[in-house]
Amino acid sequence: MQESSQLKVYKFGGASVKDAAAIRNLGHIVQEYGAGAPLLIVVSAMGKTTNALERIFQLAFEGQPYEEALQQVETFHLATAAELLGPEKQDEEGDTQYLNIQTWLRELRTALAAVNAQNNYDYQYDQIVSYGELLSSQLVYEFLHRENELPATVRYWRWLDARRVICTDDMWREGKVDWTDTQTQLDRFQEDEHAAFEHHITITQGFIGGAPGVRALNPHLESIGMSDWHQPTTTLGREGSDYTAAIFAYCLRAESVTIWKDVAGLLNADPKFFRDTVRYPEISYQETIEMAYYGASVIHPKTIKPLAVRRIPLLVKSFLDPSAEGTRIHDCRHGLLAPAFIRKDGQCLVSFESKDLTFISEENLEVIFGALAQVRLKIHLMQNSAISFSVCTDFSAYRLEKLLELLRGQFSIHYNTGLELYTIKNYDAASIQRLTEGRELLLEQRTRQTFQVVCRG
Repeated sequence: MQESSQLKVYKFGGASVKDAAAIRNLGHIVQEYGAGAPLLIVVSAMGKTTNALERIFQLAFEGQPYEEALQQVETFHLATAAELLGPEKQDEEGDTQYLNIQTWLRELRTALAAVNAQNNYDYQYDQIVSYGELLSSQLVYEFLHRENELPATVRYWRWLDARRVICTDDMWREGKVDWTDTQTQLDRFQEDEHAAFEHHITITQGFIGGAPGVRALNPHLESIGMSDWHQPTTTLGREGSDYTAAIFAYCLRAESVTIWKDVAGLLNADPKFFRDTVRYPEISYQETIEMAYYGASVIHPKTIKPLAVRRIPLLVKSFLDPSAEGTRIHDCRHGLLAPAFIRKDGQCLVSFESKDLTFISEENLEVIFGALAQVRLKIHLMQNSAISFSVCTDFSAYRLEKLLELLRGQFSIHYNTGLELYTIKNYDAASIQRLTEGRELLLEQRTRQTFQVVCRG
């Protein structure tokens, strides 16, 4: 069995690259805490760029004007480049230090011009929203390799297009990783000694991959991309940059993964919504997987499994206080943990009733589950009575309408939007009272270790 390498993987989310000051702080962390070992740095889009690109794409898809919103994205990234790199200057060939950043911005414009309401919505979403990571990783790379010295053990700085090595299927907006092809691509990439990750500090993108062998569904997009890039881009699901870090770590047998956050570590609740939070100094893979499944925002749900298989520890640390201990997620045993409070907003409660008042049978459930899968609505909570069946899902007007089209002929369907889903892991009576007091509850459910409630926001 191949031994683990000395490679460390650092993942920086949107808050840690939100502006020029944040990117300078990233550079400090790399110099102070990453020196002496090869690094793979995975970055998310800057700040709220993904949200901005989602809005721009929606306008383009609906045939509405988006120029003003697009200019704001362009201005923000170019202003950040100016603050980090100084005034734009040309070399003898007429190139500038902004060349690659400007290239991505031009490609984004071309991709938006090709958006068409007649083409697949999710496919086109991936081709547009992925530019957030391409832009942020380019800015980080341009800044780091100009402003920071390499440690003695590393030879090169490198920017890597993750779409060339993270191979997925064509499940747009939630690409399923082809682990065999991804491993093969990474192995091929390292066949040249100079390309091996152990000789580099590599900057790459989270959230995105490529679908090898799949032709672009819109022919206007086939010529888009640097270096004659033709294969369609896929995304791994919102907040998927954590997962990207785990994919690289698994395939490259990394020594560790560190996720740099704006909190002190893995907490038992989001401090923006709960007072008196508790940091877990260490926690097991299994416990973390369950918290992530229920929606804990610190870790993407798919992140833990590949790390657990390789026994690669995951560290959650604060980019605001990088010397602090943080949380170590690994193969360990611990006693009873403090109750974990997990909140998901933007929820929709959908209830199905048989039109002829017959019982909800297994046949009915098969139809409902099939329709939910077809429109790609995930169930976070479900409950049934004699003649009704209810599910709590993330709200998407587009997907909900598709669901209604499929099922309204067979069922009477009622739904509520603007809801919140709360989960308490390792609950006790005091934690339930703290959570439910003063809230209007629409649905409640508990098991031996988990309490869940849907309520109005």
